[in-house]
Amino acid sequence: MVHPHNEPPLNPMPPVVMALFIVIVGAEAVLSLGAYGFVGGPGAVGWRIDAMERFAFSAPVLQWMIQTGQFPVQHVIRLFSYPFVHGNFTHALFAGVMLLAMGKMVAEALGALRTLAIFFAATLGGALAYGLLLETRMPLIGAFPPVYGLIGAFTYLLWLRLGQMGAQQIRAFSLIGMLLFIQLVFGLIFGGSQDWVADLGGFATGFALALVLVPGGWTRLLGKFRRD
Repeated sequence: MVHPHNEPPLNPMPPVVMALFIVIVGAEAVLSLGAYGFVGGPGAVGWRIDAMERFAFSAPVLQWMIQTGQFPVQHVIRLFSYPFVHGNFTHALFAGVMLLAMGKMVAEALGALRTLAIFFAATLGGALAYGLLLETRMPLIGAFPPVYGLIGAFTYLLWLRLGQMGAQQIRAFSLIGMLLFIQLVFGLIFGGSQDWVADLGGFATGFALALVLVPGGWTRLLGKFRRD
């Protein structure tokens, strides 16, 4: 038995989640320090703009690739690199905190590799939703689409748990409903962007992938629909 005095004060964070957090916040720290002139000299002021030009996802670029059938590596990588570039430190910090919270629960339930698969699949799903459903030239940046993917996976895990408990499974969707409502309110008050489309695309991807990754998940869902 582990003596209570020897237990860590905080529950250990899964390494894969901590690694993603360090990359996201570390990249933002470098860009922020460069913007204030603490590192990199005068040229560092433009690091964030350079990062956006190289790594942000662009809907027009995706549409160009589909129309021409050309998929250069430097553009394909945008489908997966945009979560590691943020508009400012607060943007990155909020995304990082949500990543730690949701990533911990998903990684403890599904393991490191499945969590990593959900993160990057939701990154791709969010980009495709943003690029194919919208007509916009605004670049997509930030880790919220893959974080919403983790929320989607967590929602499915909660859906299963509520079913085992005999509770109303619709309650599993209360978190995503609350988050979307908050986004709507902020958008009405402050004038929001269309990033919520990418967030919803990430959520749907995470939820759908969890159906495959959780053993027997697809069978349970079909059984539920047939009973209803």
